[in-house]
Amino acid sequence: MRSGLMARRGTWLTGTLVAVLAVSGGGYAVLDRPPRDGDRQERTDGMPPATAPVQRGDLSAGLQVEGTLGYAQERKLAAPGPGVLTWTASEGAAVERDGKLYEVNGKPVRLMYGSVPMYRPLKAGDKGEDVKQLKRNLVALGYGTGLDTSDGTFTAGTTAAVKRWQKAHKAQETGEVAKEDIAFATGPQRVKRNDSAVGDEPGPGKPVLTVTGTERIARFQLDAAKADAARTGDQVTVRLPGGGSATGKIDAVGGTAGQDDPNGGSGGGGGGGGGGDKKAKVEVSVVFDSPGDVKGPDQSPVSVRLTGETRKGVLSVPVNALLALPGGGFGVQVVEDGRTRDVKVELGMFGNGRVEVTGDSLKEGMRVGVPKL
Repeated sequence: MRSGLMARRGTWLTGTLVAVLAVSGGGYAVLDRPPRDGDRQERTDGMPPATAPVQRGDLSAGLQVEGTLGYAQERKLAAPGPGVLTWTASEGAAVERDGKLYEVNGKPVRLMYGSVPMYRPLKAGDKGEDVKQLKRNLVALGYGTGLDTSDGTFTAGTTAAVKRWQKAHKAQETGEVAKEDIAFATGPQRVKRNDSAVGDEPGPGKPVLTVTGTERIARFQLDAAKADAARTGDQVTVRLPGGGSATGKIDAVGGTAGQDDPNGGSGGGGGGGGGGDKKAKVEVSVVFDSPGDVKGPDQSPVSVRLTGETRKGVLSVPVNALLALPGGGFGVQVVEDGRTRDVKVELGMFGNGRVEVTGDSLKEGMRVGVPKL
């Protein structure tokens, strides 16, 4: 009698019949229910309905999560002083160096590149990193030929360069830069939202625009318990709106914050005073290898595939090739020369629909039985 006959064979853990859960310490819990008629789809000759190869190669315990496509470094730009807002860049506009962000009382506020905010007027004799930033921008725009950009002193040469810049914009040639003349940001800016309308009096500290960087990024959240699946520098693949994909890497893994359970947590109103079922989440951001090639509307949904741990050169079989052996443990049904035999295996990593297996007589290229569902 063949060992492949049902009386002597284990039961396949097929599709919806099995949930494989990784638990601490490297073990696994496999939950099975009794098979229904039709689950096994036996052939009358005792052979499995289909086979799949035992493969040797790298296996990754990847994780797929849902996220959104966005832009980097969101911030709000506030008016530096009182006045009436007379013009703003439109939502979605990309503003580059020396471009206009908005106008107050008809006077433009222009974008310059730098990490230190414009916190004071700049004039002859001033020193600091903000002066260095100004000089670098004047040189980049062609007004500051010969300026020493490594020196943070506002020199006579800086004054002359500022006057050339002011002349080009038909502004009063004072040689000084008022606090309300420019706004520093780390690079080109995209207008995400107009926070004030033309005709408003924004006043000091009141947002005029919400801006971001122009490079695309993806963001997603992980349960805090799974935070170790995302490490800065890890490679990921992002499935984009429209069906394309792009590669990138994790740029930052943020702190945790309580989140309402989407399946019934607190929202706007419920009583009880105890709040909904909150879960700690970790915010993760992804930068793309070729951000200029990434297209799609802001805040559109994406799927992010985390590579996770990788095992090199291991044997693996499809998860649905696993058998629950009558005596306990797990095995696979090896098919050779028109015959079948059950081989007990030890389970390792699960990933991408496959499972790492080790067994005394298991070899690469063998065929193992799988249910044909």
